[in-house]
Amino acid sequence: MEKLSRKLARAIVPPLAAALIRLTRWTMRLSWVGRERVDALRAQRRPYIHAFWHGHLFMMPYSYLGDRIAIMISAHHDGELIARTMKRFGHEAIRGSSTSGGAVALRAAVRALRGGADVGFTPDGPRGPRHRAQMGAVAAARLSGAPIVPVVFAASRRKVMRSWDGFIVPMPFSRGVFVYGEPIEVPASAGAAQLESARLLLEQRLSDLTRRAGTLATRAADAVAGMGTHHV
Repeated sequence: MEKLSRKLARAIVPPLAAALIRLTRWTMRLSWVGRERVDALRAQRRPYIHAFWHGHLFMMPYSYLGDRIAIMISAHHDGELIARTMKRFGHEAIRGSSTSGGAVALRAAVRALRGGADVGFTPDGPRGPRHRAQMGAVAAARLSGAPIVPVVFAASRRKVMRSWDGFIVPMPFSRGVFVYGEPIEVPASAGAAQLESARLLLEQRLSDLTRRAGTLATRAADAVAGMGTHHV
C-alpha cells in the first residue's frame, strides 16, 4: 500500500507543484539584486555553486540565470518529489546528501562542475538544523575550484510553513526579491581550519542576505502601495 501511495505521489505531486510555482511567479513582481555577480562568472564561463537555504526552495527555479544547473537533492522519498518538480524547470538532480549517499553525491557534484555545469546546494538540507550550513558546498568548492555564490529569496507577503526549514511560500501578487552575495573562494590547499572558516562565512553571508532581502521586499511593497499602483 505504501509503495502504491508513493507511486501516486510521484505521478501527481510534481506537476501540481510545478504548476503552483509557475502560477505564483506569474502573479508576482520579482527583482534580482546583485545578479551582476553571477553574470560575471557566466561571462568568464566559470561554473559556480548556487547555495541557498532549504526553506527558500519554492521560488529558486527563478533565481538561476544560467544555462545548466544540477541541484543536490536528498535520496529519500521527499527528495524524489523535489527532483521531479525541478526537472520540469529544466534542472537536473544529483541524488544524495550529507546524511545519505554523501560521498557519491559529492563526487557527482564535482564532476558536474568540472564539466561546465553549475551546481545547486542547500547548505542546511536535507534535515537541518535550519540555517546552519553544513560542509558539502565548501568541500565541493575546494575539490572543483568553483566559487560559492550565496543566494536568498524574500517576499513581501508569504506563508511560512511549520516545517523544520520554515519553508516559505510567497502569496500571489506579492513582491519578491532574490539577492546574490559575494562569491566565496575555497583554495584547493585549504585545511580543516580554512574549511571551517569558509563554512562559517557561507552561513553568515546567507543569514545577512536573508535579512537584507526581507527589508528590500518590504520596502518594494511599501513603495508600490504609496504610489497607489497595482501589479497586473
